[in-house]
Amino acid sequence: MPERDEPTGALVRPYAVTRGRTRPKLEIALEALVETTTRGRSGMMRGGQGGSEHQYIAQMCDGGRVQSLAEIAARMQLPLGVARVIVADMASDGLLAVYEPTSLEDETDAVGTELLERVLSGLRRL
Repeated sequence: MPERDEPTGALVRPYAVTRGRTRPKLEIALEALVETTTRGRSGMMRGGQGGSEHQYIAQMCDGGRVQSLAEIAARMQLPLGVARVIVADMASDGLLAVYEPTSLEDETDAVGTELLERVLSGLRRL
C-alpha cells in the first residue's frame, strides 16, 4: 500500500478535529505565513502532541517552506475556519510561528489592490 504525502479527504468531521471549537485562540489572516518553530520541529521528531493534522502541518511548514494559512487549508482539504483553529492552537503552543501581513492602513489603495491580486494569483496556483 503506497504512503500518502497529503491527506486525501476528511475521514473525520471537521468539527471533531477542533473538538467543536469554531473560534481560534489567535486571529490569523488568510494570507499570514506559517513556519514550524524549533519547538515544533523537535516535537514532530518525538512523535509530538496533537493529531495527524498537527504532524502534517508541522512537516508542511518545516525546512524554510513557509505556507500561507490559505495554502494549508487547501492542501489539507479542510475548511479555512478549521485550519485557522488548528494553526492558532499550534502557534499558541509555540509549535508554529505566524507572520502576519503588514497593515495597509497607511498605504495607498493601489498597494492594497496589488496585495489582493498576488493572493488571488497564489490561490489560483494551488
